[in-house]
Amino acid sequence: MDPAQPNTRTPLSVGVRGSDRPLLARHVRLTFCRTRRRRILMRPETVMVPNGSGADILELCDGRHTVDQIVAELGARYRTVPADEVRRYLTRLVDRRWVEVTDG
Repeated sequence: MDPAQPNTRTPLSVGVRGSDRPLLARHVRLTFCRTRRRRILMRPETVMVPNGSGADILELCDGRHTVDQIVAELGARYRTVPADEVRRYLTRLVDRRWVEVTDG
């Protein structure tokens, strides 16, 4: 654990909870790629191109929004957002160390 962020957990094998606050890992950055004309997730020597909803989820991973708030925000943008799919997506990113979560 990072002493500057004592409540940070990574990785999670059981999944994220609704009260968790996801944030991009320190070495990861979400940016817009002009060549691809879409957002990309970058970390040293690796680039991931998330689909549209994945990029929307990552955009809200700022450490302030809880997982439940992310689901609600996406639900306001789109008609339906399966909360379990958002949690599974975030859990995979936490397991890969792209995203960290803090206890809510």
